[in-house]
Parts: sequence; C-alpha cells; structure tokens
Amino acid sequence: MDIAVIGSNMVDLISYITRMPAEGETIEAPDFALGCGGKGANQAVAAARLGSEVLMVTRVGDDLFAANTVANFEANGIDTTFVLPTVGTSGVAPIFVDEQSRNSIIIVKGANASLTPADLEAAEAEIARCRLIVVQLEIPIETVHAAIDLAVRLDVPILLNPAPATHGLDYARVAQCEYFVPNETELATLTGMPAGTTNEITAAAAALIEKGCRNVIVTLGSRGVLWVSTDGEVLIPQDNPVEAVDTTGAGDAFIGCFAHEVTHGSTVHDALVAANAYAANSVTKRGTQTSYASREDFTAWRRA
Repeated sequence: MDIAVIGSNMVDLISYITRMPAEGETIEAPDFALGCGGKGANQAVAAARLGSEVLMVTRVGDDLFAANTVANFEANGIDTTFVLPTVGTSGVAPIFVDEQSRNSIIIVKGANASLTPADLEAAEAEIARCRLIVVQLEIPIETVHAAIDLAVRLDVPILLNPAPATHGLDYARVAQCEYFVPNETELATLTGMPAGTTNEITAAAAALIEKGCRNVIVTLGSRGVLWVSTDGEVLIPQDNPVEAVDTTGAGDAFIGCFAHEVTHGSTVHDALVAANAYAANSVTKRGTQTSYASREDFTAWRRA
C-alpha cells in the first residue's frame, strides 16, 4: 500500500451561479451538479487515479449518499475496509461557483465528525504498511493529533493539509509532520502573520520552520507553490497556463498528485512541479473529482 488518507468525504452540491444572492433574495442558477468530494476523499481519488494504492480511513452516514460514496471509492480502486458506517447524515458541501470560476464552499461535517482515534487504532496494521499518511482538518482535531502520533509511532511520514484552518492545532505535533501544506489564507490564519506578498508568505512559512516544521509547502494557485525548509526557500511558478473553468478541488488535486509522486521516487522539487501541473489541469474541467485526470491522460496533457 502506498498512501493512507485519514480524512473526510463529502457529497458536493455544486451550483453554478452568476452572482451570490443578497439577503432575502432568491435568484436562479443556470446549472447544478452533484458529485463526490471532501478534502480527504478528493486527495485519495487524485492519488489513486495517478496509480497509487490508497487506503481510505473515514466515516459515512446511513443515508442515501453513503452507498454512492463507497461505490465511488471502489470505482477508483481505493481500499474501503475502513470506510466506516455511522448513524446519521453523511458529510455534505454546498458549493457555489461564479462566472469568474471563483468558488465559495460551506461544509457540513456530518459523519466525518464521528471519526475517532479508536478508528485509527483499528486500522493501525493496514496504515503501518503505507509509505505516507495524508490528513486534513475536516475531521475532529483530536483525531488529527492521533494520526500524527500514530505516524510517529509507526515511523511513517505524514502530510498535514491544515484545511479548513483552525487555531486548535498542537504545533508540537505539527513539527513532527514531514510535510505541512497550507494555502496562503490558511497560512495567515495559522500564523497570525500577513500572507499577501511573496515576501510575507515566505516570512510566515519561515516562522513555522522556526517552530520545528520540516517542509512548509504553501500553495499559491495560479502563482505556483512556495517550498520552505531548513535548507531555504524555493518558489516554483505555475508554468502551465490554462483557462480556468472551475477551481473547486484544485488544492486537493495538488496534494493527491504530490503524495503520489513522493511515494513513487520523485524528489520533493519534482513532485511539486508535477503537482502544480496536475492542479492546473484540474481547473480546466467542471467539478471536483470529476476534474481529476488519470495517469494516462495527465501524461498526454503534459506532453502536448
């Protein structure tokens, strides 16, 4: 097994809008799509489509969405042994995408809020077989901390995507993560420092390095990615100009590709270059997981 993703799954309810309605106003949206999402599930699917063997550790509800979520994991070749049923609703994410491809997202955690440290202990033997653990913050913070503790105990490197950002993170644990991957907004929230310019982002990331973080990787959308480590900083520009159709899930596409690359022998730098390209490819199509290319399609696109 290559990657264990410990995290969320959501049902994406995507409305394509001309503008957000004002308070008390009802407007018509020109289009709608229903899809599978959630940061954990997105990252797992991206890595699996690129050829990684992926174990998913998550919880689903007992509603009509659950069976579809499990079937989607299985269709993508993801191990669902620890996709665990929970009484109640599955996670859902109403998403609004405007004509400029900007998105606004509301998440309802649902069953994701029931993923516990005990669930990780039950999956420990399978997680121990993996080469990388990936975790986000759409599950309880104590489960995130337990995932980091488990990674340390098993001597398996872990990637933490601190999204959505919270001040509840234990930085002593964060410092034990091999990769810490926020976007610039999350970086500003977590550090309390400005993160508008490249210099500000570099300073904020360096502050995390001073706290013990090993590799801080800040995704910058169309500007690329900034990698800061104890060896210095490297700005890798987005060299794949595209016309964005829908940016939803691009960050998860990036992380899924990066995780795939580093578990298959790529250097961090080369993995970041590939992840930049994979994220760019994803925004050329509508939807979240529906926009993630297979390994064959991605390879052909990069060569074109």
